[in-house]
Amino acid sequence: MKVPLTLDRPWLRLDLGGPHQVLSWALNRPGFVTASAISWREVRNADLTPELDVLDWLTGQLAARGTPDDVCFLTSRDIRAVTEHSATAGTATARAVATVGLSNAENIGTRLDRSGKDWGTINVAVQTDLALTQSALIEMMAIATQARTVAVMQVNHRLPTGIATGTGTDCIAVAALQGDAPFAGMHTDLGEAVGRAVYTAVLDGAQEWMRTTRRPEVV
Repeated sequence: MKVPLTLDRPWLRLDLGGPHQVLSWALNRPGFVTASAISWREVRNADLTPELDVLDWLTGQLAARGTPDDVCFLTSRDIRAVTEHSATAGTATARAVATVGLSNAENIGTRLDRSGKDWGTINVAVQTDLALTQSALIEMMAIATQARTVAVMQVNHRLPTGIATGTGTDCIAVAALQGDAPFAGMHTDLGEAVGRAVYTAVLDGAQEWMRTTRRPEVV
């Protein structure tokens, strides 16, 4: 869990240190998969033209790098703004790596017209040193999602529809070795560690975006 991040713009890569079970809704490898790394690909409007098959393009990009099995996020956020935080609670340690952009932020249950704009998005990868069942990995995802949402609300980014709670293109990937640990909720060591790691990484990234990138919304 201490392998350094590899930043080679437009790529960012988190090496998991070996095959892990990974759960996400990433475009190229959604659901439960086995992967040894999680990647980010920074993109611009010029990369993703209307006629482009994005999945085929991304698959080719990963293959050209020799990393076809990576779970991969797409973001227009400058990946040099990556944030990272590790937290330990009792027997559990969690590491969260995040890129945070709020240019397509939304308030839950509402939508704004974001057509024709860069989508900064929030992408979070979370790894734990505990070996988990699949159900525990699902619960770990729930904790990470809750922590992301609370962190975004903390920066009080105001929209015409209310306070931002996330973006329309957020993606989270959680990773763990396969094992017998059955729970990852808020009453567990793992839930505490994951929650604190994700909350801190996303809050740091959101605060940086608010300081350096934010453009006022039309209210």
